[in-house]
Amino acid sequence: MGISHPAQSAEAASVLVLGDSLSAAYGLADSSKGWVALLQEKLRARNIAVVNASIPGDTSAGGRARLAPALAAHHPRIVILELGANDGLRGLPPSTLKANLGAMVDQARSAGAQVLILGMKLPPNYGNRYAEAFERVYDDLAKEKKVEVLPFFLDGVGGNDHLVQPDGLHPNAEAQPILMNNVLDRLDPILTSIK
Repeated sequence: MGISHPAQSAEAASVLVLGDSLSAAYGLADSSKGWVALLQEKLRARNIAVVNASIPGDTSAGGRARLAPALAAHHPRIVILELGANDGLRGLPPSTLKANLGAMVDQARSAGAQVLILGMKLPPNYGNRYAEAFERVYDDLAKEKKVEVLPFFLDGVGGNDHLVQPDGLHPNAEAQPILMNNVLDRLDPILTSIK
């Protein structure tokens, strides 16, 4: 009698996205227009499943608490961490963000997954010192953990009024393909390496 191994699914690979509102299609009338759903469509032909475990308002601490159950439930080959924006908007210490993301990288790797971190930048009104310390977290993690980091997830979207919702923070439907392509550029080499 054969033994079923949950980690050995029919998919060649699975990708787990653990993020906040930026990945949860927040404010979009149709969640299938969100960048994670677009990524799933793009990768379906390559027999790769994408699981979206993103929650609006989540911080790096919340993501850290949710990661273990998500890893156990989905057995991903790749984990995309899109967290930090809410830490920054709340003025939480960059050292806490770094500790949480670093622990999540270690946890995902222990579960056999590779990691891609989506970096974030803060609006200028948060002050140079804090903004620089916040952004440095992602650079430091890339070097110290030797982990793949997309320096600025919202590249090409942030600061463009026609690509954000009326709240001035969340990308609109028109911005979602840009975000998906930003991620795919960094994700493709990782996908190739696990084939």
